[in-house]
Amino acid sequence: MLPAEIGLATAKEAARRGARVILVARSEDALKQIVDEITGAGGIAAYVACDVSDRAQVDSVVRTALERFGRIDTWVNNAGVSVYGRLDQVSEADSRRIFDTNFWGTHNGSLAALPELKKSGGALINVGSEVSEAVVPLQGMYSASKHAVKGFTDALRVEICEVDQAPISITLIQPTAVDTPYPQHAKNYMDQEPKLPSPMIEAEQVAEAILEAAVKPTHHTKVGMGAKVNTTISNLAPKLAEKLSAKQIDRQQYDERPRNPDGALHQPSERTGVIGRTKGTGGREAK
Repeated sequence: MLPAEIGLATAKEAARRGARVILVARSEDALKQIVDEITGAGGIAAYVACDVSDRAQVDSVVRTALERFGRIDTWVNNAGVSVYGRLDQVSEADSRRIFDTNFWGTHNGSLAALPELKKSGGALINVGSEVSEAVVPLQGMYSASKHAVKGFTDALRVEICEVDQAPISITLIQPTAVDTPYPQHAKNYMDQEPKLPSPMIEAEQVAEAILEAAVKPTHHTKVGMGAKVNTTISNLAPKLAEKLSAKQIDRQQYDERPRNPDGALHQPSERTGVIGRTKGTGGREAK
């Protein structure tokens, strides 16, 4: 999991309900702080500092989980980064970094965990987005990466659950915009501070959907009315969806200069000075 709001909310609630959790992110200082908080409240938690784009590092997470807890019952792929900028302006290096984390991180985590999940009859949960089916301008490569996450998750479910009849569940979670510091973590090519349009949901609502999928197998879950409406329009009336999406340009910018244009695309969020929720200052997360 990631110490951004969705991962944090999920880890805390899972531990509160008695699960033993391992948190994973690049931000080691933030991870240690969160684990101390969970264990201080009586939960059981550990962490591994890891860049999920590196399969070898992800494999080390599996080994740590087995060493600490003996098995893996649920694995959640939630790591995500983004860029605010037009597709014809964003560099290839930044676009590749988005896919390295969002898609290849999900790929690496899924395949690393699968052998152990098959043994336990566990749950694999991948966090996609409403833009796994819809799209949003200024975050085109993020949208593309979440489309890829959906395609990978759906194909994996067919192969593992339908063809192999393996005793596991594979779920795609598709939230609408979530109130976290996502825009401040994103790299920003714009000349204004980025934001996500309202309405937004709380991270705890997404965490509840993730934990529900862990105990009640489901194909996919759209979290928030926005996700349900936007994906339905995209699937049934794609031309209308594109016109509506185009109107989101102005709603993704504040009338102020960028605060931290580099964001956390290529560095842990703890080095950006923005880790926790920034409610009321424009901190939102698109998931």
